[in-house]
Amino acid sequence: MSDYINQIRQGDCLKLFKQIPDESVDVVFADPPFNLKKKYRTHHDDLEFQEYLDWCEEWILECLRVIKPTGSIFLHNIPRWLTYYASLLNKNADFRHWISWEAPTAPMGKTLQPTHYGILFYAKNAKQNKFNEIRYPHKRCRKCNYLLKDYGGKKHLLHPFGPLVTDVWTDIHRLRHNKYRDKHPCQLPIHLLERIVLMSTDENDVVLDPFSGTGTTAIASKKLGRKFVGFELDEEYVEASLNKLSQEKPNSRIGEYWVSFHLDKVVTLREKDWESIEEFYSIPSNIKEIDFKRIKLNEKGKECRCPSKVVETESVASLPF
Repeated sequence: MSDYINQIRQGDCLKLFKQIPDESVDVVFADPPFNLKKKYRTHHDDLEFQEYLDWCEEWILECLRVIKPTGSIFLHNIPRWLTYYASLLNKNADFRHWISWEAPTAPMGKTLQPTHYGILFYAKNAKQNKFNEIRYPHKRCRKCNYLLKDYGGKKHLLHPFGPLVTDVWTDIHRLRHNKYRDKHPCQLPIHLLERIVLMSTDENDVVLDPFSGTGTTAIASKKLGRKFVGFELDEEYVEASLNKLSQEKPNSRIGEYWVSFHLDKVVTLREKDWESIEEFYSIPSNIKEIDFKRIKLNEKGKECRCPSKVVETESVASLPF
Protein backbone atom coordinates (compact mmCIF):
# COMPACT_ATOMS: atom_id res chain seq x y z
CA MET A 1 0.00 0.00 0.00
CA SER A 2 2.84 2.40 0.78
CA ASP A 3 3.93 2.23 -2.87
CA TYR A 4 0.58 3.71 -3.90
CA ILE A 5 0.13 6.50 -1.31
CA ASN A 6 0.36 9.96 -2.89
CA GLN A 7 0.86 8.41 -6.33
CA ILE A 8 -1.04 8.46 -9.61
CA ARG A 9 -0.55 5.05 -11.23
CA GLN A 10 -1.06 4.53 -14.94
CA GLY A 11 -3.08 1.46 -15.88
CA ASP A 12 -6.46 -0.29 -15.83
CA CYS A 13 -8.17 0.32 -12.47
CA LEU A 14 -9.37 -3.31 -12.22
CA LYS A 15 -5.77 -4.53 -12.36
CA LEU A 16 -4.44 -1.82 -10.05
CA PHE A 17 -7.17 -2.45 -7.48
CA LYS A 18 -5.72 -5.94 -6.97
CA GLN A 19 -2.66 -4.34 -5.35
CA ILE A 20 -4.72 -2.45 -2.75
CA PRO A 21 -5.39 -4.34 0.52
CA ASP A 22 -8.87 -4.83 1.95
CA GLU A 23 -10.21 -1.97 4.09
CA SER A 24 -7.17 0.24 3.59
CA VAL A 25 -8.58 3.57 2.32
CA ASP A 26 -10.94 6.03 3.96
CA VAL A 27 -12.88 7.32 0.95
CA VAL A 28 -13.33 6.39 -2.69
CA PHE A 29 -14.55 8.99 -5.16
CA ALA A 30 -15.29 7.62 -8.62
CA ASP A 31 -16.22 9.62 -11.71
CA PRO A 32 -16.23 6.93 -14.44
CA PRO A 33 -16.84 7.43 -18.15
CA PHE A 34 -20.58 7.89 -18.68
CA ASN A 35 -20.82 5.69 -21.82
CA LEU A 36 -21.95 8.73 -23.80
CA LYS A 37 -19.35 8.48 -26.62
CA LYS A 38 -17.11 11.10 -25.03
CA LYS A 39 -13.77 11.55 -26.77
CA TYR A 40 -11.27 10.13 -24.32
CA ARG A 41 -7.79 9.52 -25.67
CA THR A 42 -7.51 5.83 -24.78
CA HIS A 43 -10.93 4.69 -23.48
CA HIS A 44 -13.74 3.45 -25.72
CA ASP A 45 -16.77 5.25 -24.25
CA ASP A 46 -19.39 3.37 -26.22
CA LEU A 47 -20.00 -0.03 -24.67
CA GLU A 48 -23.11 -2.12 -25.06
CA PHE A 49 -25.67 -1.51 -22.29
CA GLN A 50 -25.07 -4.68 -20.29
CA GLU A 51 -21.34 -4.66 -21.00
CA TYR A 52 -21.09 -1.20 -19.41
CA LEU A 53 -23.09 -2.23 -16.34
CA ASP A 54 -21.04 -5.43 -15.89
CA TRP A 55 -17.84 -3.39 -16.03
CA CYS A 56 -19.25 -0.91 -13.50
CA GLU A 57 -20.19 -3.73 -11.14
CA GLU A 58 -16.60 -5.00 -11.17
CA TRP A 59 -14.99 -1.73 -10.14
CA ILE A 60 -17.76 -0.78 -7.68
CA LEU A 61 -17.26 -4.04 -5.78
CA GLU A 62 -13.52 -3.31 -5.71
CA CYS A 63 -14.23 0.16 -4.32
CA LEU A 64 -16.28 -1.36 -1.52
CA ARG A 65 -13.62 -3.95 -0.77
CA VAL A 66 -10.84 -1.42 -0.14
CA ILE A 67 -12.85 1.00 2.02
CA LYS A 68 -12.40 0.90 5.80
CA PRO A 69 -15.46 0.17 8.03
CA THR A 70 -15.61 3.91 8.78
CA GLY A 71 -15.27 4.84 5.11
CA SER A 72 -17.47 6.23 2.36
CA ILE A 73 -17.91 5.81 -1.37
CA PHE A 74 -19.01 8.64 -3.66
CA LEU A 75 -20.06 7.80 -7.23
CA HIS A 76 -20.56 10.64 -9.72
CA ASN A 77 -22.59 10.01 -12.88
CA ILE A 78 -25.79 10.85 -14.73
CA PRO A 79 -29.02 9.72 -13.01
CA ARG A 80 -29.64 6.96 -15.56
CA TRP A 81 -26.59 4.96 -14.49
CA LEU A 82 -26.80 5.88 -10.83
CA THR A 83 -30.12 4.05 -10.54
CA TYR A 84 -28.32 0.83 -11.50
CA TYR A 85 -25.39 1.64 -9.20
CA ALA A 86 -27.80 2.11 -6.31
CA SER A 87 -29.39 -1.30 -6.81
CA LEU A 88 -25.93 -2.88 -6.46
CA LEU A 89 -24.80 -0.69 -3.56
CA ASN A 90 -27.99 -1.30 -1.60
CA LYS A 91 -26.97 -4.96 -1.33
CA ASN A 92 -23.43 -4.24 -0.16
CA ALA A 93 -23.38 -0.89 1.68
CA ASP A 94 -25.55 1.61 3.55
CA PHE A 95 -27.24 4.45 1.69
CA ARG A 96 -26.59 7.94 3.03
CA HIS A 97 -27.52 10.46 0.32
CA TRP A 98 -28.20 11.13 -3.32
CA ILE A 99 -26.49 14.50 -3.80
CA SER A 100 -27.92 16.55 -6.63
CA TRP A 101 -25.26 18.80 -8.17
CA GLU A 102 -26.96 21.45 -10.32
CA ALA A 103 -25.33 21.52 -13.74
CA PRO A 104 -27.65 22.79 -16.50
CA THR A 105 -27.11 21.51 -20.03
CA ALA A 106 -28.51 22.39 -23.43
CA PRO A 107 -32.13 21.32 -24.19
CA MET A 108 -32.25 17.86 -25.75
CA GLY A 109 -35.82 17.82 -27.08
CA LYS A 110 -38.66 15.39 -26.29
CA THR A 111 -37.55 15.13 -22.67
CA LEU A 112 -37.13 17.22 -19.56
CA GLN A 113 -34.00 19.32 -19.75
CA PRO A 114 -31.25 17.66 -17.66
CA THR A 115 -30.03 20.06 -14.99
CA HIS A 116 -28.10 17.94 -12.50
CA TYR A 117 -25.52 15.27 -12.05
CA GLY A 118 -25.93 12.87 -9.17
CA ILE A 119 -23.36 11.88 -6.57
CA LEU A 120 -24.30 8.71 -4.70
CA PHE A 121 -23.00 8.73 -1.13
CA TYR A 122 -22.85 5.32 0.59
CA ALA A 123 -21.19 4.21 3.82
CA LYS A 124 -19.39 0.91 4.31
CA ASN A 125 -21.18 0.79 7.66
CA ALA A 126 -23.60 3.60 8.56
CA LYS A 127 -23.09 3.16 12.32
CA GLN A 128 -19.32 3.60 12.02
CA ASN A 129 -19.27 6.08 9.15
CA LYS A 130 -17.08 9.16 9.48
CA PHE A 131 -19.05 12.29 8.58
CA ASN A 132 -18.49 16.01 9.17
CA GLU A 133 -21.29 18.55 8.88
CA ILE A 134 -20.20 21.35 6.57
CA ARG A 135 -21.31 24.93 5.89
CA TYR A 136 -21.25 27.19 2.86
CA PRO A 137 -21.71 31.00 2.59
CA HIS A 138 -25.12 32.64 2.51
CA LYS A 139 -26.44 33.27 -0.99
CA ARG A 140 -26.86 36.94 -1.79
CA CYS A 141 -28.18 39.22 -4.49
CA ARG A 142 -25.20 40.24 -6.61
CA LYS A 143 -26.49 43.81 -6.97
CA CYS A 144 -27.92 44.75 -3.56
CA ASN A 145 -25.94 42.26 -1.42
CA TYR A 146 -29.01 41.21 0.61
CA LEU A 147 -29.66 37.57 1.45
CA LEU A 148 -31.71 35.81 -1.22
CA LYS A 149 -33.58 33.72 1.34
CA ASP A 150 -36.28 35.22 3.55
CA TYR A 151 -35.89 33.73 7.01
CA GLY A 152 -39.31 34.95 8.15
CA GLY A 153 -38.42 36.90 11.29
CA LYS A 154 -35.73 34.45 12.37
CA LYS A 155 -32.70 36.33 11.12
CA HIS A 156 -31.46 36.68 14.68
CA LEU A 157 -30.79 32.93 14.53
CA LEU A 158 -28.62 33.13 11.42
CA HIS A 159 -25.25 31.45 11.45
CA PRO A 160 -22.62 34.12 10.66
CA PHE A 161 -20.84 32.09 7.98
CA GLY A 162 -23.77 30.39 6.30
CA PRO A 163 -26.17 27.43 6.38
CA LEU A 164 -25.39 23.74 6.63
CA VAL A 165 -24.92 22.13 3.23
CA THR A 166 -27.93 20.12 2.04
CA ASP A 167 -28.08 17.33 -0.52
CA VAL A 168 -28.79 19.85 -3.33
CA TRP A 169 -25.67 21.77 -4.42
CA THR A 170 -26.42 24.86 -6.50
CA ASP A 171 -23.37 26.94 -5.59
CA ILE A 172 -20.70 24.99 -7.50
CA HIS A 173 -20.61 25.42 -11.26
CA ARG A 174 -19.37 23.25 -14.09
CA LEU A 175 -16.13 24.11 -15.88
CA ARG A 176 -16.21 25.80 -19.25
CA HIS A 177 -14.60 24.16 -22.26
CA ASN A 178 -11.96 26.81 -22.84
CA LYS A 179 -8.21 27.42 -22.87
CA TYR A 180 -7.96 27.24 -19.06
CA ARG A 181 -9.39 23.76 -18.86
CA ASP A 182 -7.36 20.56 -19.09
CA LYS A 183 -7.61 18.55 -22.29
CA HIS A 184 -10.04 16.13 -20.74
CA PRO A 185 -13.75 15.77 -21.62
CA CYS A 186 -15.06 15.48 -18.05
CA GLN A 187 -13.05 17.69 -15.70
CA LEU A 188 -14.66 18.52 -12.34
CA PRO A 189 -14.17 21.70 -10.23
CA ILE A 190 -11.56 21.27 -7.51
CA HIS A 191 -13.79 22.86 -4.86
CA LEU A 192 -16.48 20.22 -5.58
CA LEU A 193 -14.02 17.54 -4.53
CA GLU A 194 -12.79 19.64 -1.61
CA ARG A 195 -16.33 19.74 -0.25
CA ILE A 196 -16.58 15.95 -0.41
CA VAL A 197 -13.15 15.53 1.19
CA LEU A 198 -13.95 17.92 4.05
CA MET A 199 -17.27 16.19 4.63
CA SER A 200 -15.94 12.64 4.80
CA THR A 201 -12.31 12.68 5.98
CA ASP A 202 -9.83 14.01 8.52
CA GLU A 203 -6.25 15.12 8.05
CA ASN A 204 -3.97 12.33 6.69
CA ASP A 205 -6.89 10.10 5.67
CA VAL A 206 -6.51 8.30 2.32
CA VAL A 207 -8.73 9.18 -0.67
CA LEU A 208 -8.71 6.89 -3.71
CA ASP A 209 -9.91 7.82 -7.20
CA PRO A 210 -9.95 4.92 -9.70
CA PHE A 211 -10.62 7.27 -12.67
CA SER A 212 -8.21 10.02 -11.77
CA GLY A 213 -8.32 11.90 -15.07
CA THR A 214 -6.12 14.98 -14.74
CA GLY A 215 -5.89 14.68 -10.98
CA THR A 216 -8.71 16.77 -9.53
CA THR A 217 -9.37 14.44 -6.58
CA ALA A 218 -5.65 14.11 -5.83
CA ILE A 219 -5.15 17.89 -5.94
CA ALA A 220 -8.12 18.52 -3.64
CA SER A 221 -6.80 15.91 -1.21
CA LYS A 222 -3.27 17.28 -1.20
CA LYS A 223 -4.44 20.87 -0.68
CA LEU A 224 -6.44 19.72 2.36
CA GLY A 225 -3.69 17.68 3.99
CA ARG A 226 -5.06 14.28 3.00
CA LYS A 227 -3.27 11.40 1.27
CA PHE A 228 -4.37 10.25 -2.17
CA VAL A 229 -4.22 7.27 -4.49
CA GLY A 230 -5.06 7.67 -8.17
CA PHE A 231 -5.52 5.23 -11.05
CA GLU A 232 -5.60 6.52 -14.63
CA LEU A 233 -5.59 4.61 -17.91
CA ASP A 234 -4.18 7.42 -20.07
CA GLU A 235 -0.46 8.22 -19.82
CA GLU A 236 -0.94 11.84 -20.95
CA TYR A 237 -3.54 12.49 -18.23
CA VAL A 238 -1.19 11.00 -15.64
CA GLU A 239 1.58 13.36 -16.74
CA ALA A 240 -0.78 16.34 -16.53
CA SER A 241 -1.82 15.28 -13.02
CA LEU A 242 1.75 14.93 -11.79
CA ASN A 243 2.71 18.32 -13.21
CA LYS A 244 -0.13 20.02 -11.36
CA LEU A 245 0.44 18.11 -8.13
CA SER A 246 4.11 19.17 -8.10
CA GLN A 247 2.95 22.79 -7.82
CA GLU A 248 0.53 22.22 -4.93
CA LYS A 249 1.11 22.31 -1.17
CA PRO A 250 -1.14 21.22 1.72
CA ASN A 251 -2.05 24.80 2.62
CA SER A 252 -5.76 25.34 2.03
CA ARG A 253 -6.58 26.50 5.53
CA ILE A 254 -7.09 29.36 7.93
CA GLY A 255 -4.68 28.97 10.80
CA GLU A 256 -4.71 25.26 11.61
CA TYR A 257 -8.17 24.59 10.13
CA TRP A 258 -8.71 23.11 6.69
CA VAL A 259 -11.19 24.97 4.47
CA SER A 260 -12.04 25.13 0.78
CA PHE A 261 -11.28 28.32 -1.14
CA HIS A 262 -12.68 29.40 -4.50
CA LEU A 263 -12.14 32.77 -6.17
CA ASP A 264 -10.25 33.84 -3.03
CA LYS A 265 -13.18 33.18 -0.67
CA VAL A 266 -13.89 30.34 1.76
CA VAL A 267 -16.70 28.31 0.18
CA THR A 268 -16.82 25.26 2.48
CA LEU A 269 -15.79 24.70 6.09
CA ARG A 270 -16.52 22.10 8.72
CA GLU A 271 -19.14 22.90 11.34
CA LYS A 272 -16.97 21.57 14.15
CA ASP A 273 -14.18 24.01 13.21
CA TRP A 274 -16.33 27.15 13.20
CA GLU A 275 -15.87 28.07 16.86
CA SER A 276 -12.13 28.21 16.26
CA ILE A 277 -12.31 29.86 12.83
CA GLU A 278 -14.79 32.51 14.00
CA GLU A 279 -12.03 34.62 15.60
CA PHE A 280 -10.52 35.19 12.15
CA TYR A 281 -13.66 36.98 10.88
CA SER A 282 -15.20 40.39 11.48
CA ILE A 283 -18.79 39.64 12.49
CA PRO A 284 -21.50 42.28 13.25
CA SER A 285 -22.45 42.52 16.91
CA ASN A 286 -26.09 42.55 15.79
CA ILE A 287 -26.38 39.27 13.91
CA LYS A 288 -29.41 40.56 11.98
CA GLU A 289 -27.02 42.75 10.00
CA ILE A 290 -25.86 39.59 8.25
CA ASP A 291 -28.97 40.17 6.12
CA PHE A 292 -27.11 42.89 4.18
CA LYS A 293 -23.51 42.68 5.40
CA ARG A 294 -21.01 39.97 4.47
CA ILE A 295 -18.62 38.77 7.11
CA LYS A 296 -14.98 39.21 6.11
CA LEU A 297 -11.62 38.00 7.28
CA ASN A 298 -10.17 40.42 9.84
CA GLU A 299 -6.49 41.33 10.01
CA LYS A 300 -5.70 38.22 12.06
CA GLY A 301 -7.55 36.12 9.51
CA LYS A 302 -5.66 37.65 6.59
CA GLU A 303 -2.36 36.90 8.31
CA CYS A 304 -3.35 33.28 9.02
CA ARG A 305 -4.96 32.61 5.67
CA CYS A 306 -3.14 30.07 3.50
CA PRO A 307 -5.22 29.43 0.35
CA SER A 308 -3.82 27.42 -2.53
CA LYS A 309 -2.52 29.51 -5.39
CA VAL A 310 -4.80 27.74 -7.89
CA VAL A 311 -7.69 30.01 -8.94
CA GLU A 312 -10.31 28.33 -11.10
CA THR A 313 -11.00 31.12 -13.57
CA GLU A 314 -12.60 28.56 -15.87
CA SER A 315 -15.83 28.20 -13.87
CA VAL A 316 -19.08 28.71 -15.74
CA ALA A 317 -19.88 31.65 -13.48
CA SER A 318 -18.60 33.11 -10.27
CA LEU A 319 -20.35 31.97 -7.15
CA PRO A 320 -23.64 33.75 -6.34
CA PHE A 321 -22.42 35.05 -2.99
